[in-house]
Amino acid sequence: MQRTLIAVWFGAAAAIFAQPADYQLDPARTKVNFTVGDTLHKVNGTFKLKSGSLHFDPATGSVQGAVVVDAASGNSGSTGRDSRMNSKILESSRYPEIVFRPDRVEGKIAAEGTSAVRVHGVFSIHGAVHELTVPARVQLSGGDLTAELTFQVPYVKWGMKNPSMLMLRVGDQVEISIHAVGSDPHASGVTTLSHSN
Repeated sequence: MQRTLIAVWFGAAAAIFAQPADYQLDPARTKVNFTVGDTLHKVNGTFKLKSGSLHFDPATGSVQGAVVVDAASGNSGSTGRDSRMNSKILESSRYPEIVFRPDRVEGKIAAEGTSAVRVHGVFSIHGAVHELTVPARVQLSGGDLTAELTFQVPYVKWGMKNPSMLMLRVGDQVEISIHAVGSDPHASGVTTLSHSN
Protein backbone atom coordinates (compact mmCIF):
# COMPACT_ATOMS: atom_id res chain seq x y z
CA MET A 1 0.00 0.00 0.00
CA GLN A 2 2.77 2.43 0.92
CA ARG A 3 4.64 1.73 -2.32
CA THR A 4 1.44 2.32 -4.24
CA LEU A 5 0.91 5.68 -2.55
CA ILE A 6 4.53 6.68 -3.28
CA ALA A 7 4.15 5.66 -6.91
CA VAL A 8 0.94 7.66 -7.20
CA TRP A 9 2.58 10.69 -5.57
CA PHE A 10 5.57 10.64 -7.92
CA GLY A 11 3.28 10.11 -10.89
CA ALA A 12 1.20 13.10 -9.86
CA ALA A 13 4.30 15.22 -9.19
CA ALA A 14 5.77 14.31 -12.58
CA ALA A 15 2.54 15.29 -14.28
CA ILE A 16 2.43 18.61 -12.42
CA PHE A 17 6.05 19.48 -13.15
CA ALA A 18 5.57 18.57 -16.82
CA GLN A 19 3.16 21.50 -17.06
CA PRO A 20 4.33 25.03 -17.83
CA ALA A 21 5.04 27.07 -14.71
CA ASP A 22 5.32 30.77 -13.89
CA TYR A 23 7.86 31.95 -11.34
CA GLN A 24 8.07 35.35 -9.69
CA LEU A 25 11.55 36.20 -8.41
CA ASP A 26 11.88 37.56 -4.90
CA PRO A 27 14.02 40.76 -4.86
CA ALA A 28 14.78 40.26 -1.16
CA ARG A 29 16.27 36.80 -1.70
CA THR A 30 17.71 37.19 -5.20
CA LYS A 31 21.35 38.30 -5.24
CA VAL A 32 23.25 39.83 -8.15
CA ASN A 33 27.01 40.02 -7.49
CA PHE A 34 29.86 41.33 -9.62
CA THR A 35 33.62 40.92 -9.47
CA VAL A 36 36.26 42.84 -11.41
CA GLY A 37 40.01 42.68 -10.93
CA ASP A 38 42.55 45.49 -10.76
CA THR A 39 46.30 45.62 -10.26
CA LEU A 40 46.04 45.32 -6.48
CA HIS A 41 42.99 43.19 -5.72
CA LYS A 42 39.56 42.10 -6.83
CA VAL A 43 36.64 44.46 -6.40
CA ASN A 44 33.38 42.81 -5.35
CA GLY A 45 29.97 44.39 -5.35
CA THR A 46 26.26 43.91 -5.71
CA PHE A 47 23.31 45.12 -7.73
CA LYS A 48 19.64 45.06 -6.71
CA LEU A 49 17.00 43.10 -8.55
CA LYS A 50 14.26 45.41 -9.79
CA SER A 51 11.88 42.71 -10.98
CA GLY A 52 11.93 39.19 -12.32
CA SER A 53 9.46 36.73 -13.80
CA LEU A 54 9.94 33.52 -15.76
CA HIS A 55 7.56 31.27 -17.67
CA PHE A 56 9.08 27.81 -18.17
CA ASP A 57 7.73 25.00 -20.33
CA PRO A 58 9.57 21.77 -19.39
CA ALA A 59 8.15 19.93 -22.40
CA THR A 60 9.95 22.19 -24.89
CA GLY A 61 12.66 23.79 -22.74
CA SER A 62 11.43 27.25 -23.71
CA VAL A 63 11.64 30.14 -21.26
CA GLN A 64 10.03 33.56 -21.40
CA GLY A 65 10.44 36.46 -19.05
CA ALA A 66 13.10 38.80 -17.79
CA VAL A 67 15.48 39.40 -14.92
CA VAL A 68 15.67 43.18 -14.51
CA VAL A 69 18.44 44.81 -12.49
CA ASP A 70 18.59 48.43 -11.35
CA ALA A 71 21.77 49.70 -13.05
CA ALA A 72 22.13 52.59 -10.58
CA SER A 73 22.11 50.26 -7.56
CA GLY A 74 25.72 49.06 -8.02
CA ASN A 75 27.48 48.99 -4.64
CA SER A 76 31.16 48.08 -4.31
CA GLY A 77 31.67 49.69 -0.91
CA SER A 78 33.27 52.85 -2.32
CA THR A 79 31.07 55.88 -2.98
CA GLY A 80 33.56 57.44 -5.38
CA ARG A 81 34.09 54.23 -7.34
CA ASP A 82 30.36 53.58 -7.55
CA SER A 83 29.72 57.13 -8.72
CA ARG A 84 32.26 56.69 -11.55
CA MET A 85 30.74 53.33 -12.46
CA ASN A 86 27.28 54.89 -12.74
CA SER A 87 28.24 58.08 -14.55
CA LYS A 88 31.20 57.00 -16.72
CA ILE A 89 30.74 53.28 -17.43
CA LEU A 90 27.13 52.19 -17.11
CA GLU A 91 25.72 55.70 -17.71
CA SER A 92 22.77 54.58 -15.63
CA SER A 93 20.91 57.87 -16.05
CA ARG A 94 20.59 57.02 -19.77
CA TYR A 95 20.40 53.24 -19.40
CA PRO A 96 18.67 52.61 -16.05
CA GLU A 97 18.18 48.85 -16.44
CA ILE A 98 20.32 45.79 -17.05
CA VAL A 99 18.16 42.94 -18.33
CA PHE A 100 18.65 39.24 -19.02
CA ARG A 101 15.88 37.67 -21.11
CA PRO A 102 16.26 33.88 -21.32
CA ASP A 103 14.53 32.09 -24.18
CA ARG A 104 15.48 28.42 -23.84
CA VAL A 105 17.08 25.86 -21.55
CA GLU A 106 19.59 23.39 -22.98
CA GLY A 107 19.40 20.21 -20.91
CA LYS A 108 16.80 18.62 -18.69
CA ILE A 109 15.62 20.11 -15.41
CA ALA A 110 14.60 17.45 -12.90
CA ALA A 111 11.26 17.78 -11.14
CA GLU A 112 13.05 17.64 -7.78
CA GLY A 113 16.69 18.33 -6.89
CA THR A 114 19.46 20.22 -8.66
CA SER A 115 20.11 20.11 -12.40
CA ALA A 116 23.07 21.42 -14.42
CA VAL A 117 21.87 23.05 -17.63
CA ARG A 118 22.72 25.87 -20.01
CA VAL A 119 20.46 28.88 -20.45
CA HIS A 120 20.35 30.80 -23.72
CA GLY A 121 19.05 34.34 -23.97
CA VAL A 122 19.89 37.98 -24.59
CA PHE A 123 21.62 40.34 -22.18
CA SER A 124 20.83 44.05 -22.47
CA ILE A 125 23.25 46.56 -21.00
CA HIS A 126 24.30 50.13 -21.86
CA GLY A 127 21.75 50.34 -24.67
CA ALA A 128 22.94 47.24 -26.53
CA VAL A 129 21.71 43.64 -26.73
CA HIS A 130 24.07 40.65 -26.63
CA GLU A 131 23.34 36.97 -27.15
CA LEU A 132 24.54 34.69 -24.35
CA THR A 133 24.51 31.03 -23.39
CA VAL A 134 25.47 30.57 -19.75
CA PRO A 135 25.82 27.55 -17.44
CA ALA A 136 23.25 27.33 -14.69
CA ARG A 137 22.36 25.17 -11.71
CA VAL A 138 18.61 25.00 -11.21
CA GLN A 139 16.75 23.50 -8.26
CA LEU A 140 13.01 22.90 -8.11
CA SER A 141 11.26 22.01 -4.89
CA GLY A 142 7.49 22.06 -4.89
CA GLY A 143 6.59 25.46 -6.26
CA ASP A 144 9.98 27.01 -5.45
CA LEU A 145 12.79 27.77 -7.88
CA THR A 146 16.46 28.47 -7.13
CA ALA A 147 18.91 29.19 -9.95
CA GLU A 148 22.63 29.98 -9.97
CA LEU A 149 24.22 31.59 -13.05
CA THR A 150 27.76 32.91 -13.47
CA PHE A 151 29.11 34.51 -16.65
CA GLN A 152 31.61 37.05 -17.94
CA VAL A 153 30.65 40.43 -19.36
CA PRO A 154 33.37 41.88 -21.66
CA TYR A 155 32.17 45.41 -20.98
CA VAL A 156 34.99 47.17 -22.87
CA LYS A 157 34.44 45.02 -25.95
CA TRP A 158 30.76 45.87 -25.67
CA GLY A 159 31.46 49.59 -25.93
CA MET A 160 31.77 50.73 -22.31
CA LYS A 161 34.73 52.65 -20.91
CA ASN A 162 37.54 51.08 -18.91
CA PRO A 163 37.94 53.04 -15.65
CA SER A 164 41.72 52.46 -15.43
CA MET A 165 43.68 55.49 -14.23
CA LEU A 166 47.47 55.97 -14.17
CA MET A 167 48.92 53.09 -12.08
CA LEU A 168 45.53 51.52 -11.37
CA ARG A 169 44.69 49.02 -14.11
CA VAL A 170 41.24 47.48 -14.14
CA GLY A 171 40.29 44.31 -16.01
CA ASP A 172 38.27 44.74 -19.19
CA GLN A 173 35.61 42.23 -18.20
CA VAL A 174 33.45 41.71 -15.15
CA GLU A 175 32.09 38.48 -13.69
CA ILE A 176 28.38 38.46 -12.92
CA SER A 177 26.84 35.91 -10.54
CA ILE A 178 23.08 35.63 -10.11
CA HIS A 179 21.46 33.73 -7.27
CA ALA A 180 17.79 33.82 -8.20
CA VAL A 181 15.03 32.69 -5.86
CA GLY A 182 11.39 32.60 -6.84
CA SER A 183 8.13 30.74 -6.53
CA ASP A 184 5.11 29.77 -8.59
CA PRO A 185 2.12 31.49 -6.96
CA HIS A 186 -0.20 28.86 -8.45
CA ALA A 187 1.68 25.90 -6.97
CA SER A 188 0.77 26.22 -3.27
CA GLY A 189 -0.89 22.82 -3.38
CA VAL A 190 2.29 21.22 -4.74
CA THR A 191 4.38 22.84 -2.05
CA THR A 192 2.07 21.51 0.65
CA LEU A 193 2.06 18.03 -0.87
CA SER A 194 5.84 17.91 -1.15
CA HIS A 195 6.21 18.60 2.57
CA SER A 196 3.57 16.18 3.77
CA ASN A 197 4.50 12.93 5.55
